[in-house]
Amino acid sequence: MVTRNRWTSGRRGWGAAAAAGAAVLLALSACSDDGPETPGGASPTTQEPTESPSPMPSPTDDETPDDGDGDDDTSRDEPTSSPSPFRANTEPDTSEPGGGAMLTVTDIRVGEHDGFDRVVFDLDGEGTPGWRVAYVDEALDDGSGKPVEVDGDAILQVVISGTAMPMDSGVEEYDGATIDPDDTESVEQIVYRFWFEGYTTSFIGVDGERKPFRVFALTDPARVVVDIEH
Repeated sequence: MVTRNRWTSGRRGWGAAAAAGAAVLLALSACSDDGPETPGGASPTTQEPTESPSPMPSPTDDETPDDGDGDDDTSRDEPTSSPSPFRANTEPDTSEPGGGAMLTVTDIRVGEHDGFDRVVFDLDGEGTPGWRVAYVDEALDDGSGKPVEVDGDAILQVVISGTAMPMDSGVEEYDGATIDPDDTESVEQIVYRFWFEGYTTSFIGVDGERKPFRVFALTDPARVVVDIEH
């Protein structure tokens, strides 16, 4: 006859229950490590960003590739702080050269824009140019004082200061060709008169009455820009 020890049997039953409880606790702990569950036991979803990524910025004017239109392209010769609306008048406009200027005009470009024509005098050398731009009753040559023939009803004289002879600036001068643009409204002709005693003079023949104009300088490369209102 086998006699069962009641104390031993009860202790074994308690041990089994404790082991089962520990297993449940381990299972719950494993679930908590995986993150919170959504109601109904569904897997948690990834939250989408409330804002879409910003698009790549558009290139600035300085980054826009050259359109290859050639020497007559003046669309990139913009003032650093462009006045708006077009602020201009018919009074003389002057500015002094700086930086020990020793510059030479290398080219002249002209183009039509919305509301005005633009004439650009390209320069090379040292320093920054000055200018005196004003309407004159008659185009007269520097030194000799002889009349200069210019097509146009009004004559705008452009005198760039701080210029030098090519042998001093080390820069080849513009060849002096007269410009007769076909696609401008105000500018009828541009006559270049070369360097004389520190100044380089040109005459712009303007169609019709004296029209408001503005003048500003640009760098890299040096330029003097004259805008003439339509």
